[in-house]
This record gives sequence, C-alpha cells and structure tokens, in this order.
Amino acid sequence: MNFSQQLIAFNTIMVREFLRFIRIWIQTIIPPAITVALYFIIFGQLIGSQIGDIDGYRYMDYIVPGLILMAVITNSYANVVSSFFSAKFHKSIEEMIISPLPNYIILAGYISGGVARGVTVGITVTGVSMFFSDFQIHSLGITLAVFVLTSILFSTAGLINAAYARSFDDITIIPTFVLTPLTYLGGIFYSIKMLPEFWQTVSQGNPILYMINAFRYGLLGVSDINVTTALIIIIAFIVILFSFALRMLNRGIGIKP
Repeated sequence: MNFSQQLIAFNTIMVREFLRFIRIWIQTIIPPAITVALYFIIFGQLIGSQIGDIDGYRYMDYIVPGLILMAVITNSYANVVSSFFSAKFHKSIEEMIISPLPNYIILAGYISGGVARGVTVGITVTGVSMFFSDFQIHSLGITLAVFVLTSILFSTAGLINAAYARSFDDITIIPTFVLTPLTYLGGIFYSIKMLPEFWQTVSQGNPILYMINAFRYGLLGVSDINVTTALIIIIAFIVILFSFALRMLNRGIGIKP
C-alpha cells in the first residue's frame, strides 16, 4: 500500500472509532462529567474545607488536575479495550490483520480513537471544573503534552488488554484491580509530601504519579516530581507499550486461533 492508501485506511479507522463513542455520548461523555462534579462537591467542598491549602492552593484547586487526568486515563483505556475486543469477538479484526494494511496503521487508528475520546472527555471535565475552580494554566505546552501523551499511553494499554482478553469479563480485570488502585494512589487527592518517608518512596514506583504531577505542574505550577523526569517516563512507557502492541499484532498474539 502506498502512503495515500495508508492515510485513507488510518482516517477510516479513526473516524469509525470516533463515531462509535460520539453516537452514544450520553453514555460516554456525560457520566464522567457528572462523576467529577460529585468529586468536587464531596471532596472539594465538604472535605476540602477541613483540609486547608496544599502548596499554596485551595484543596478544591489542587485536586482539579488529578480529576481531569483520571477521566482522560479511564476513558482512553475503556474506549480501545472495548472496541478492539469487540472487533476480535466478531472476527472483524482478522480481516484487517490479513489485509495489506500495515499493522502499525491499525494500531495507530485504534489509539487515535482512544485519544479522541480521552481528549473529548477531558475537555468536558475541564469545563465542569471551571464551575468549581478558578485555576489558571501555568504552562500550556506541558499541560497539552501530558494530556495527549497520557491518553496515547492508556489507549495503547487498552489494546494490549483487549488482545489478551478471552471474554468480556477479562477486559474489566485490569481496570478494576490495577488501573483504579494506581490512579487513586497516584496523588489525585493528596501530595506525597504528606505521606511518611517510606510511603513516599513506595509511591514513586507508581507511574501514574508522574503523569498527575506533571499535569498538575502544567495547570498550577506545583509538582512533587521533577517534570522532566515525569515526561521521560511517560514517553518511555509509550515506546515500550507501542512496540509490544505492534509485535503482538505482527505475531497474531491473542488474535489468531
């Protein structure tokens, strides 16, 4: 396939994935916005009033970056894991695999669909956040970079999960037992400086901590982690997962009977 044909194929997959979640926007876009609003009411207003400031910011403002990024992570992941598994379940992915279409185009198309949903939900949640917080963006470049890179990372992870899943129940194991605990322990609702030294060290083994802190730096200008280190770790994870996912597609792992 020449470049123009590959571009058409990529756009076809990406548009299909976009339309897939935007058609049911009441189920895919609205619930995260409602959930975040509840977080702000319960944690930001009720509990936050008892906690006070963190790093010079109201507790309400401090949790904004983490809540936005949490929505991006969960929706990017959910979009790809459900879509790719459905394609595998209905055998349509096999037709794509045996076609002349390069596997990296297939991978990029699904990831782009996950990023589209992650960004759409992220923007929606950011709009909701503005009703509760008057934060100002400290660094637009870092904010956008972490926003998109995190979405790419978890979209890729969702595809890997879907490839190895054998039933619809299997696609909920990683989000429930791995993704959710790591997200909540990634510093959304607190600074790791508030933890004992031992648990600060343990927390640094959580990759989501770096994403949330880098995003918090982009929005508020404060971070528990060196931002350059955080960006390097995010990019490194993307390269590793993308390479693994591409190798998996090339070898038909989890796809071919």
